[in-house]
Amino acid sequence: MSGLLQAGERVSVIDPKGNKHSLVLESGKTFHTTKGGLAHDDIIAHSEGTVVRTTGGLEFLVFRPLLYQVMVGMPREAAVIYPKDAAQIIMWADIFPGATVLEAGAGSGALALTLLRAIGSAGRLYSYERRPEFAAVARRNVAEFMGEIPDYWTLTTGDLNEVVLDVSVDRVVLDMLAPWDCIATVGRVLTPGGVLCCYVTTTTQLGRVMDTLRAHGGFTEPNAIEPNLRDWHAEGLAIRPAHSSAGHTGFLVFSRRLAPGVQAPIRRRRPAAGAYGDDYHGPLPKNMRFPN
Repeated sequence: MSGLLQAGERVSVIDPKGNKHSLVLESGKTFHTTKGGLAHDDIIAHSEGTVVRTTGGLEFLVFRPLLYQVMVGMPREAAVIYPKDAAQIIMWADIFPGATVLEAGAGSGALALTLLRAIGSAGRLYSYERRPEFAAVARRNVAEFMGEIPDYWTLTTGDLNEVVLDVSVDRVVLDMLAPWDCIATVGRVLTPGGVLCCYVTTTTQLGRVMDTLRAHGGFTEPNAIEPNLRDWHAEGLAIRPAHSSAGHTGFLVFSRRLAPGVQAPIRRRRPAAGAYGDDYHGPLPKNMRFPN
């Protein structure tokens, strides 16, 4: 987006301490601070990167918000996938311009925005959300950030397993409580070589989805990562990690679809004794059996 700032746009105003405030510009309106009011009219029709002052002399930098700032600050009914995880999804799942992507668990629309930007207008995003109130928030958030609902996005309210899918997709991203329930469904529409990504938050979910992928047999050995992010402070000789950092938010599991009728080779490494308990849901590796 370029050009001068206009009424109706959302901007981020940043004070000298680095505190950010999000404003929707409206002619005649004033943003009130402890150092006086900041008139929206002093921002409208100006360029990004300008400095504006309150009536008390406090200076603010003005920018359009970046996507990651919108994601963490957007109105929400469901928790959002944070930027550090969304960035890994784009890279590890190889989301490319023109791709056809299926997303289940649209939540508040944060990941949908990331996917829409990555695939571009030549791509296609099919999003599914079971809860109507979540879908409504996602639709509003996408429309506000992009200025309209893009014609290459389809948001469906309903359970992915109960919807008849007649499309073939290049990539699948599952962000839900029990993604293992949808493995067979997405396996039918994901093209050979296509990438499946599952976002889960607990170790129990992590183990269950990986074992289900192995049990399905039509996917490569799954790979799991936990993205972490740490800010740094650097000023003169004071160079150290920041006091706060983004710790655990979730795990990402990646796997690729095999060709029709092809079964994944049996893993050659031997698991630790006792790795498979009575609650295991998949097939056992060769020469392994449940304990008596």
